[in-house]
Amino acid sequence: MKHMWALILSLIIPSLIWGPFFPDLIVSLSSVFFLVYAVRNKMFFYFNNKPVIIFFIFCIYCILVSIFVADDILLSFQSSLFYFRIGIFACVVWYLIEKDQKLLDFFYYALIICFSVLLVDSYIQYFFGVSITGEQLKDKGKYLLGDQNRIASFFKDELIMGSYLSRLFPLLLALFILKKKNKIELYSMIVLFTLVSSTIYISGERAAFFLHLISILFIMIFMKHYKQMRLIMFAGFLIIISVFTFGNNQLKERMIKLPINSVTNYVFTKNHDSLMSTAYIMFLDKPIFGHGPKMFRVLCKDEKYATGSAPCATHPHNFYIQLLAETGIIGFGFLFSVFAYVLYCAYRQFKSMVLRQKEYLTDYQVCLLAGILITVWPLTTNGNFFNNWLMIAYSLPVGFYLHSLYGKNKE
Repeated sequence: MKHMWALILSLIIPSLIWGPFFPDLIVSLSSVFFLVYAVRNKMFFYFNNKPVIIFFIFCIYCILVSIFVADDILLSFQSSLFYFRIGIFACVVWYLIEKDQKLLDFFYYALIICFSVLLVDSYIQYFFGVSITGEQLKDKGKYLLGDQNRIASFFKDELIMGSYLSRLFPLLLALFILKKKNKIELYSMIVLFTLVSSTIYISGERAAFFLHLISILFIMIFMKHYKQMRLIMFAGFLIIISVFTFGNNQLKERMIKLPINSVTNYVFTKNHDSLMSTAYIMFLDKPIFGHGPKMFRVLCKDEKYATGSAPCATHPHNFYIQLLAETGIIGFGFLFSVFAYVLYCAYRQFKSMVLRQKEYLTDYQVCLLAGILITVWPLTTNGNFFNNWLMIAYSLPVGFYLHSLYGKNKE
C-alpha cells in the first residue's frame, strides 16, 4: 500500500499501448484527486511557477477562443475545456516523485518491460510476417509503400509504435542515468538503444524516426558524461540502420528515397503541404485569435480555405500550423516559447561546456529536455495538438523536468 499511487501512475506506460482510454482515465482521475488534495492542503507551490502558470494561461485562452470565436462552441470545447488536466498531471508526477522515490524505479522498469516486449514482437513481425498478437504482414519484412504492410506490433492499425518508442526513449535514458549501474547494465542500455533505433526505423514512421534522430543528437551533444557510451551508441545506430537500409529495398524506398523526392517538390509531402496551406489561409483570415480549437476539421471543407489536392483532415499535421489556424498568433506564441526555452537551455549548456564552467544542465535534465524538444520541434509532421494520447506522452518528461527544477528532492 505504501507505493500504491506510484505503481498506479507508472501503469500509464503500458496503458499507452492499449489505447487512449486507460491513459486518459489515469490522467483525469489523478489530476482531479491531486487538484482537490492540493487545494485542501494549500499546496499551491506546485502551481505557482512560471511553466505551470503559462500553461494554465494558455488553457484559459483556448477556452475563451472556443466561446467567443469558434463557430461550433460545443465541438471546440471537446479540445479546450479540460485540456488543463495535462498540466495538472505533470504536477502529479512531480509531487509523487517527492513523496515516493520508488516512482522513478516503477517508471524505469515499466519502460524497460514495455520496450523489450515491443522490440521482440516487432522483430518477429518483421522477419516472420506475423506478430505474437496474430497481426500479419502481407510479405515478411517486405514493405509495400502503403500502410497495410507496416510493423506496428501491439498498436496494430494505429501505426504509432515508432512514435511511442521515440517519444518515451529520452525519459527511459534519463531514468537510467539516475540509477546506480554496473558495466553489464551500461552495455545492456547500449544494446537496447540500438534495437530501439532500428525498430523505429523498420516501423516505417518517418516523422518518428526523424524526431528520434533529433533527440539522440541533442543528447549526445549536450551530455557531459558517458562519452564512451555515446560513441558506441551512435556507431551502433549507424551500423544497424545501414544494414536494414541496404538489406531491404522497399524500406529504403520508404525511409530514404521517398522523403528526398518529396522534399525536392514540396516542403513535406504533396498531401501534407495541401493541409498546411489550407491551415495557413485560415490563419490569414483570423491571424490574432484563430478559428477555435478543433475547427480545422470543419472549416477545411470551405472553398474559401481549401487548397491543393487533399485540403481536409482532422488536423493539418503540424502543431505550429494548427495553432496558427485554430488559436492564432497568441496560441502559436505559447508553443514557440517552449521551443525557444529549450534552445536557450541548449545554448547555456553549450557555453558551460566550451568555457569549462559549472554545468547548466545535468545529464538527466538534458535527456528530459530532449523529450520536450521533439514535442515542440517545428519542422516535422505531427498528430493533433489536442490529441489525448499525444499530450499524455508529451507531459511525462515535463513532470520529471519540473521536479528537477523546483522539487525539494531534486535529482
